[in-house]
Amino acid sequence: MVALTDPDLLFPPEAQSRSLARDLYAGVKNLPIVSPHGHTDPRWYALNEPFPDPAQLLIVPDHYIFRMLFSQGVRLEDLGVATLGGGPVETDGRTIWRRFAEYYYLFRGTPTRLWFDHVLAHLFGIDEPLTAATADRHYDTIATLLQWENFRPRALFERFNIEAIATTEGALDDLQWHQMIRDSGWQGRVVTAYRPDAVVDPDFEGFSTNLDQLGEITGCDTGSWGGYLDAHRQRRAFFKSFGATSSDHGHPTAETANLSDAAAQELFNRVRRGSDDERERKLFRAQMLTEMAKMSLDDGLVLQIHPGSQRNHSRAVFEKFGRDKGFDIPTRTDYVMALKPLLDCVGLERDLTVILFTLDETSYARELAPLAGVYPALKLGPAWWFHDSPEGMRRFREMTTETAGFYNTVGFNDDTRAFPSIPARHDVARRVDCAFLARLVAEHRLREDEAHELAGELAYTLAKKAYRL
Repeated sequence: MVALTDPDLLFPPEAQSRSLARDLYAGVKNLPIVSPHGHTDPRWYALNEPFPDPAQLLIVPDHYIFRMLFSQGVRLEDLGVATLGGGPVETDGRTIWRRFAEYYYLFRGTPTRLWFDHVLAHLFGIDEPLTAATADRHYDTIATLLQWENFRPRALFERFNIEAIATTEGALDDLQWHQMIRDSGWQGRVVTAYRPDAVVDPDFEGFSTNLDQLGEITGCDTGSWGGYLDAHRQRRAFFKSFGATSSDHGHPTAETANLSDAAAQELFNRVRRGSDDERERKLFRAQMLTEMAKMSLDDGLVLQIHPGSQRNHSRAVFEKFGRDKGFDIPTRTDYVMALKPLLDCVGLERDLTVILFTLDETSYARELAPLAGVYPALKLGPAWWFHDSPEGMRRFREMTTETAGFYNTVGFNDDTRAFPSIPARHDVARRVDCAFLARLVAEHRLREDEAHELAGELAYTLAKKAYRL
């Protein structure tokens, strides 16, 4: 039987560089995983129940998978994706799995194929390709293993050698699952991150009601600008009490503003009343990024900005299935002028960390690397989302290292909802970085001892340091 993964996966074809990459990788492949940003469900670790079936674990929650199948005409309902109205969807895990296996060839050459083959081989011990003919054997093997104690979430957490993982919760979340994890006495480090989009973005559905709820939760007057900011400070402190070291902001753009208190108060009043002026709503989001940065100076939370996604591009899919169903599409994003108000306010602060992400790769060399290469507060997040791929990771290193270096980046984070793929994603990142470092050594631009040191920092240390974990 042919192995699903090769020991030299993603290493250079040239013999000398490949040998160097192997040596570098050998030194980092077993380092602990620091997963400082992601979207796994904390209830998994809290309840520690068996995962329901292979389809519910690996297919139904993974938008990388179902968006590809949908593009080829497979209905989301046939993949078990629930509708908002509670309409009929496929619930039989084996049927969903068979349908996925039938179309698995669609993923040839994609990072999803790399991750999925890694999961099959290294987690479930499967050494034959997934096809329609092998689908039932694969399903039965995985379904049986998922009933074992050592395939429950906490056991997998430990098996994956995860040192720390951050989930992401909205500002209105009561963090009950994190409380349950704490009360259980389990020693796995699962922390939260503060995601306030629902109460800072006037275009978020239910924005006004969300602000009312924020006031009820905190006891602050969210009808006033000062009370609204106090409510954020209180919620941030609450999230910190559950281990949060970062906040996360998924704005449409990287636009920031730095209004006077009086102007900010007036803008808030208009937005709070339900302004239908798009410019005012954009300006409010921009002001809130700067307000969050100022709060980070006070409470130490790392500020992550994930801009540049046109969310829910298909109105029909959004209305039927809701958010996060594969229809978020990258857009062109400005950083130089967009971030200037925030940077004029706090960009020179050495105790502040703002991590920038992008879906617009044209901004790497032109904007992001030069900004991070000079402003003490800025760091560059890794290749993200659509570019979380071997090619995307290589492009990131090639276009940012010359100006920002390695130490203005923050290592790797997997940003995933697919828990079993976490080791696979980190393995791909470590292999790509080792291959890049091997090339620099082969070109006599880096000493071999420096490459070994850097390999460990890129795989582990930089993320731990940047996210204060």
